[in-house]
Amino acid sequence: MRKLSFPYPLRFLFASKPEALSRCLAVVLRAIETDLIRRADLTRACGARTGAVTVVQRFGSALNLNVHLHMLIPDGVYTFDQGMPCFHEVGPPPAESLQRLTAQIVRRVYRRLVADGWLKTSYSPGWTSRRRTHWMRCALPPSATASRSGRARVAARQPSWTRR
Repeated sequence: MRKLSFPYPLRFLFASKPEALSRCLAVVLRAIETDLIRRADLTRACGARTGAVTVVQRFGSALNLNVHLHMLIPDGVYTFDQGMPCFHEVGPPPAESLQRLTAQIVRRVYRRLVADGWLKTSYSPGWTSRRRTHWMRCALPPSATASRSGRARVAARQPSWTRR
């Protein structure tokens, strides 16, 4: 089981726009499947496919907003030989292959978000850094800012139904 976490700005985007998460999940799964097929020395043309079970978790252990994915992916791919499934196991990826796959996923997710209009093209993905970016302040509720900073959001004034 692997956990796929996103930078804070994307967590908040995915929390408010689940369709953006669905599109990015398809990109991630396709990249992982392509890597597995390549490492098994097969091609999509021969019918090689893999599967995955993904659970979207929206909160962290402290009930803070923390959209991330838990993924269960087999260590190999399936082909069909005379109508019977045949599993082709692949070993663990070498470190350089894993780094290449991670960079590829980052690029593809970025391109998908830009193509769908969720990110501006002027942003270059420095997602590996901890710095804040200009698109962190996208159209999200104020609770997203409070969650990112680890604070509970307190209303500016009490709602009328709580006043005495």
